[in-house]
Amino acid sequence: NHVPLQSMEILFWFFLLFGFYSIGIFSPAKVHQVFFNYRGEELRENFVSHLTDAFERHEIKFFIDKDEQRGKDLKHLFVRMEESSIALAIFSTRYPESTWCMEELVKMKKLEEQGKLQVIPIFYKVEAQDVRGQEGKFGENFWMLARASSGEQIKEWKEALEYISKKMGLSLGDKSSEADFVKKIVQEIQKVIEAIGSRGRKISFWEKIKKGRNI
Repeated sequence: NHVPLQSMEILFWFFLLFGFYSIGIFSPAKVHQVFFNYRGEELRENFVSHLTDAFERHEIKFFIDKDEQRGKDLKHLFVRMEESSIALAIFSTRYPESTWCMEELVKMKKLEEQGKLQVIPIFYKVEAQDVRGQEGKFGENFWMLARASSGEQIKEWKEALEYISKKMGLSLGDKSSEADFVKKIVQEIQKVIEAIGSRGRKISFWEKIKKGRNI
């Protein structure tokens, strides 16, 4: 018995489309371009507010935790993070007071290591070396939180702080212009977004077909 030609064509297109989906050609696009990781009580009403206003003016899509419904847990924030292409880790003096900030940072490190997220550290009136080594006022706040935390948590937090703070980022000093700093961040984010788009365009149709055969 022969399979009708029409049925063979249907099967061919089914498996071809299934292969395309499995290798990402038809996978859903990232919902957000930028995920914000920051100490809300310290920065929400000033620096971060100015930064998000600038993002909106330049049509940069972002997620910030004030958009999340009250009562939800970290898992929902992790989903938002996975929906993003870039994460801003905005380190400030009070950043390590928050367990949520630290747990988000650990997740960001894991996603970047998997090639699923690009993390950019922002040092807001805090030295990168203090973040890296948990020193100064930043370190005092970190160790205060650590006293009420488990050994495994502290290990993961320290590893994430060291990993992220070693990356090339942007720094604002005590006497620097915050308005100029916001402009600089916007420019850098635009460059990264363009670079991500450029990398995506370089992967040809036939390269994806080849990858699909190896799945």
